[in-house]
Amino acid sequence: MTSPQSKAPTNFSPYQKTVVGMLAFLQFAVILDFMLMSPLGAVIMPALSISPSQFGLVVSAYAFSAGISGLLTAGFADRFDRKRLLLFFYTGFILGTFWCGMAQSFESLLLARVVTGLFGGVIGSIVLAISTDLFPPAMRGRVMGFIQTAFAASQVLGIPMGLYLSNHWDWHVPFLVMAVMGLIGGLIVAWKLKPVADHLKIAQEHSAWMHLWHTVTEPRYLVAFATTALLMTGGFMLMPFSSAYLVNNLGIDLHHLPTVYLITGLCSIFVGPLVGRAADRVGKFRVFLFGSMLSIITVLVYTHLGRVGLPLVVLVNVVLFVGIFSRMIPFQAMVQSVPVQTQRGSFNAISASIQQLSGGLASVVAGHIVSIGADGTLHNFDVIGYIVVATGLVAMTLVWRLNRNLQAAVKVPLPA
Repeated sequence: MTSPQSKAPTNFSPYQKTVVGMLAFLQFAVILDFMLMSPLGAVIMPALSISPSQFGLVVSAYAFSAGISGLLTAGFADRFDRKRLLLFFYTGFILGTFWCGMAQSFESLLLARVVTGLFGGVIGSIVLAISTDLFPPAMRGRVMGFIQTAFAASQVLGIPMGLYLSNHWDWHVPFLVMAVMGLIGGLIVAWKLKPVADHLKIAQEHSAWMHLWHTVTEPRYLVAFATTALLMTGGFMLMPFSSAYLVNNLGIDLHHLPTVYLITGLCSIFVGPLVGRAADRVGKFRVFLFGSMLSIITVLVYTHLGRVGLPLVVLVNVVLFVGIFSRMIPFQAMVQSVPVQTQRGSFNAISASIQQLSGGLASVVAGHIVSIGADGTLHNFDVIGYIVVATGLVAMTLVWRLNRNLQAAVKVPLPA
């Protein structure tokens, strides 16, 4: 008997291609805003005379405010046209990014990151809800592959350019340029994206708070939420201090630092769509296992490197991101099959909130674990690597259980 999924179209329509492009751009803008803080950390810390723990607080401020925003939004996330909700939060995100570009002190930058997080932290969840509404399960691996490729594009286009602008002018300039480019992209989205409101045709709960409560307490969602929290721990612990680690521990000077991100991003741009295609064809769980094992091995190598030279540093960085992509893309495609349509927005909002809150906590913890020696090198970076490996192993177990539950749900469909 032919499954419903096998009858789904396998090729993108022209409008679907346009939607994927717009959603990828929005992810690019949001991810770049966070990613910029990592490579600019080596410049911002001395410029504002702040310590690693203070810089960790700046990074986590975005995460904590985004987490709170996600929880507050979750109850209302399925009550509006997703396009209107997206444009509202994206506008606030652009204003927050502009504020970052105008900040002149630790306190001002901290507040700017809070505002940016309040709006930007919800955008990713709305993007996922839109992509799930518009694309069937048989396409979601490729869709997530293209959307997550925005992460690589932020390295290829954004981070090297941000470092270039920072090195030649000032660390404020990348944020100002990004605000202008983000505004132009937002206008295109407002023009081209059609309303996404089919979920409004289904009966909704009268109380937004009960809608939130029923989503949070749904037993089927708890494994997905726990896995999301664990998977985000690694990125938020490693990334904020990666540029300082590359410069001070591995001996990569600031002028060659963009090269590391550039080559890594170029490779990741090709890897993302391939991983998405493999997830649809080979199986999302199998690809996730491959990515998890590759990430674990590479993290152990990365956090124990010495002054080995630029080529080997680039190679390890590339392999690390291949592992991360091979883990996150199939997981995102898999987990979108968990919520029912009327809870899709709230599920993704809560998931985004958990990502940010767990990531913010991880960033704060990492800021207290890492210390700077008299010679400028980072100490205890290997300890962070061990923590990332431990969370990765637990996440593998939870995803196995999640995949088993999804397969059981296909055999015995759950009520809407």
